[in-house]
Amino acid sequence: MLGSRRPRRRVACAAAVFGMLLAGVTAAQAGATPAMTGSQADAAPTGTAPQAHAAPAALATPHRVLFDNTKAETAGNADWIIGTSQPDPLGQKANPTAETDWTGAISAWGVGLQKTGNYSLKTLPAGNTITYGTSSALDLKNFDTFVLPEPNVLLSAAEKTAVMTFVKNGGGLFLISDHNGADRNNDGADALKVINDVMTNNSVDSTDPFGFSVDVLNIATDNPKAITSSTDPVINGSFGKVGGSIIRNGTTATLKPADNPAVKGLVYRTGYSGNTGAFFATSTFGSGRVAFWGDSSPIDDGTGQPGNTLYNGWDDPAGTDAALALNATEWLSGASGSSGGDGGGTTCTAAQILGNPGFESGDTTWTASAGVITNDPAEPARTGTYKAWLGGYGTAHTDTLSQTVTIPTGCAATLRLYLHIDTAETTTTSAYDTLKVQVLNSAGTVLSTLGTYSNLDAASGYALKTYNLGAYAGQSVKVQLTGTEGSKLETSFVVDDTALSVS
Repeated sequence: MLGSRRPRRRVACAAAVFGMLLAGVTAAQAGATPAMTGSQADAAPTGTAPQAHAAPAALATPHRVLFDNTKAETAGNADWIIGTSQPDPLGQKANPTAETDWTGAISAWGVGLQKTGNYSLKTLPAGNTITYGTSSALDLKNFDTFVLPEPNVLLSAAEKTAVMTFVKNGGGLFLISDHNGADRNNDGADALKVINDVMTNNSVDSTDPFGFSVDVLNIATDNPKAITSSTDPVINGSFGKVGGSIIRNGTTATLKPADNPAVKGLVYRTGYSGNTGAFFATSTFGSGRVAFWGDSSPIDDGTGQPGNTLYNGWDDPAGTDAALALNATEWLSGASGSSGGDGGGTTCTAAQILGNPGFESGDTTWTASAGVITNDPAEPARTGTYKAWLGGYGTAHTDTLSQTVTIPTGCAATLRLYLHIDTAETTTTSAYDTLKVQVLNSAGTVLSTLGTYSNLDAASGYALKTYNLGAYAGQSVKVQLTGTEGSKLETSFVVDDTALSVS
């Protein structure tokens, strides 16, 4: 049948399948008795890291950070606490000015945050359970960021559910690993096993939710370098410019952007880039944010409780570890403002943010090939008279349809649309004509191919497709559909009634 704008063949069968996503949018050798803190087989030389930028004015509602001490973080020579006064480090000294004012091998981290006036810090003491949604004052729902500094005990099923739900609902999660075999309490679980177990064996999402896995490695020593970036908030945070870090027996992560396109490597092992050898990485999940660091050596400030052998990696001149830890905490804590993982304090206003979602305003708002947005009756709209019609020529041809949208920070986001596919192809085995749904950044780089559909997916009627776009919260991205036909026999990909809802 001939359409009013361009010749197309109307096929008796109709319908189909479609999908799309969008969002606008982060020690001891194996088997040995734990002896060296920070996974450091070689003592890191003491140096002076770049000083933090001047502290900003104090927030009316400080960011709330909870450091874990329930998973053997002080076993062996480890001392991964911000202070011995727990849960409140202010019990040791209310106005610390030096990292030795609080006792712990990561007290420099805690004091560095405390001195800004923008953070409220607590420790979850040993013997407690990680929870979400309870009445406990130390429940994750009451915090913006949760730090797991080299955990050495597997989380229970309920604790993993709590952590994953916390992140999904807007919390920030800081995961710090160590090298393979650094089992400080000899219970069969080292930090990399604990972290991988959280990501792959939980009741919320075990399908590689963060887009990375921790490598089973023991890298003796290296000075990884940061990527070149003038915009990344962790590399360029208010605590200073990040140039790199240190590995003194640690590991890396393998990135899997096909599973989560938001995953990003920021610091890489020497000789590595892309999806392998990421020593520091960030990602998102739902409305929350995640950071991973492959070694505890960089957070070790060299001082702590008596009897521990500690090394100063925090100030090691081979890295800018202080800036990296503090900037990352700043970024993670901004995932939900001061609302924590409860989503209750976000500024997100429920709305539908796609322009001209049903195409009834004609060829406006969207960027489309000629004739794509049409009221041609040869392919009826699902509702109204206009729709987007890609393909349908029966000759070699490519159509595109796109719109750039910003997903507000801290918002949950869901994309919905209806797709109808009909075809004149008779094959049951070959995909001659395709529709690709992709997310691109402002430079036109494809961040993710969300789905590929073809003449083999033709069916009657329109089919609703729904996708969670929370991974792109806080970003501006382009959603693009590309329909490509072969040299003969048409396939029409018809889209109508789109919506991108944020809440």
